[in-house]
Amino acid sequence: MQRRNFLTGTSVSLAMSTMVAARSRLSAAPSNAPRVVVGMMGLSRGKDLAADLLKIPGVEIKYACDTDTSRAAAGTKFINEAGGKAIAVQDFRTILDDKEVDALFCAAPNHWHGPATILGCKAGKHVYVEKPACHNPQEGEWMVRAAEQAQRCVQVGNQRRSSIGFQSAIAKLHAGSIGKPYLARAFFNRMRGSIGTKMDSVPPSTLDYELWQGPAPRRAFRDNVVHYNWHWFWNWGNGELGNNGVHGLDICRWGLQVDYPNRTVSSGGRYCHRDDQETPDTQTVSWQFEGGKEICYQGLSCTQRAPGPFVSFYGTEGAMEIDADGGYKIFDAANKEVFSAEKTGWGQMEHIQNFIDSIRANDPSKLNQPILSGHKSTLLCHLGNAAHRTDRILHSDVKDGRWTDADIPKNLWRRDYDPSWEKQISE
Repeated sequence: MQRRNFLTGTSVSLAMSTMVAARSRLSAAPSNAPRVVVGMMGLSRGKDLAADLLKIPGVEIKYACDTDTSRAAAGTKFINEAGGKAIAVQDFRTILDDKEVDALFCAAPNHWHGPATILGCKAGKHVYVEKPACHNPQEGEWMVRAAEQAQRCVQVGNQRRSSIGFQSAIAKLHAGSIGKPYLARAFFNRMRGSIGTKMDSVPPSTLDYELWQGPAPRRAFRDNVVHYNWHWFWNWGNGELGNNGVHGLDICRWGLQVDYPNRTVSSGGRYCHRDDQETPDTQTVSWQFEGGKEICYQGLSCTQRAPGPFVSFYGTEGAMEIDADGGYKIFDAANKEVFSAEKTGWGQMEHIQNFIDSIRANDPSKLNQPILSGHKSTLLCHLGNAAHRTDRILHSDVKDGRWTDADIPKNLWRRDYDPSWEKQISE
């Protein structure tokens, strides 16, 4: 039997057994499983997480939190109609103060990911934090430290780490199905319109804007920023690279088995709309790693035309393409398709289940995307954005990803914070 055929057959058997085991665990979890009480922070993305969370026996959503009371009320209604018994709250610290709560789910804006996770760990809570893991590199390091010191499970929402299809594809890759992989490419595209140009205004009465800003330096309210377009402003977001690019980059890093790059290059800009947005709508970034490996990303925020598959790998004996829902194809060195797998889904349900299982075992080592790994993938976004904002090639230490260029502005690594929050999250 040829080596590639043997690997393919072995991987298919492994993937099928893994799929059966995973689906059996999800559908047949014991009704007497230890209860896990959680609080949900951020009720846009949080509603999607809650819908799957409530499918797990023994999980109770006690709190539904949003700084906007109208969203808190709508989110609470959604959760309770789905079988929950949540209480609407505006301040997530209510969740942290409740000793009955085991875990915090943070689906708030990016500038809250690090601070909420750190405070959650300090309060003894396990934390599921949405991608990107943090708003800036320093927060990622603080989050790793907080999780280790508190010995809490901190899972980052790179859900494809738990997808059966992606696990199968990466297993094949690591088994040598395309030889030695040396290049990974990730793409993201979306048609996003202009947000216009707005003047400062008064926040709606339902929104506690002071609390919404939280640890971030203060900026006047504009209604084309809250509730979604903060993604495109450096004070709160990380652009498309941190918003959606991080999903593909995490798969690239996983597949190539690399940690921190030694070189980062970015090009791009705002080409399509002249409005209030600050982050690029078109961006191409390349990261180089020791051992002759590279990751490339292209993000296009103003087109429906995808530039390529979700993630691609290129090796010395072929190539692999993976779509966003876990379907994939393998090609030999002559570009002949030698294997294909159907879509299995992007893994959100499995990812949440993995988090709950890890809490019940009180074992962070069981997490599919623990905070250290999530920090490494998110750091690629921060390095790419820093290279873009400084118009520089960044050189990094492969031990921790910190750039070695002494003249790069320090606030790109460690942001400024509102003084009332800084000591709480940095100590």
